[in-house]
Amino acid sequence: PLIYCNMDLIKSKNDNFVAEIKQILEQARQRVYTSINREMVDAYWEVGKRIVEEEQLGEKRAGYGKEILKTLSNELSTEFGKGFDERELRRIRQFYLTFPIRDTLRPELSWSHYRLLIRVTNEKARAYYLLEAANQHWSYRTLERNYSTLYYERLLSSEDKELIVTEMIEKTAHFEQDQLEFIKNPYVLEFLQLPAQTKYTEAQFEQAL
Repeated sequence: PLIYCNMDLIKSKNDNFVAEIKQILEQARQRVYTSINREMVDAYWEVGKRIVEEEQLGEKRAGYGKEILKTLSNELSTEFGKGFDERELRRIRQFYLTFPIRDTLRPELSWSHYRLLIRVTNEKARAYYLLEAANQHWSYRTLERNYSTLYYERLLSSEDKELIVTEMIEKTAHFEQDQLEFIKNPYVLEFLQLPAQTKYTEAQFEQAL
């Protein structure tokens, strides 16, 4: 019995040790994701700001804004890839116009989150989705589903709000299971200048990061 007791104790210690190591690695990975989010969103906010400033300087010239985006798109696409066509640059400009105060941005959210948020015309709904997505760690797909199913509006009009929240959690639970969703995002891969393939070695990712 003493031997069995010692074996159980050793196994318990090993399990705790492994759990601690997993936690360290998971926390480190999460910090990497957050860092990529923050740098990517910050960069696009800066780009949007500069586009708006440049357009305002040339506001007296007809078609100046359109010409800026066309020229910029050609130059950026040549050096940084196809993720900077005129349509995406207009989206980046709109991102800045929608969130002109940098401190209102949440580093927990990815560029995909913000691409969706700038489509929300109701300012109160947009503020709600921004805070909930950040505080509740919604994946992009969870945010997309909640927006498309009018989750905010249904919460406001429903007497049984707990039922609406419970239903949302059940419907989106499978979206939250893929912890690598963000790093597989095509916009992230484009930003890091990685081709859209399904697998990467650790060395490839380390070099890109």
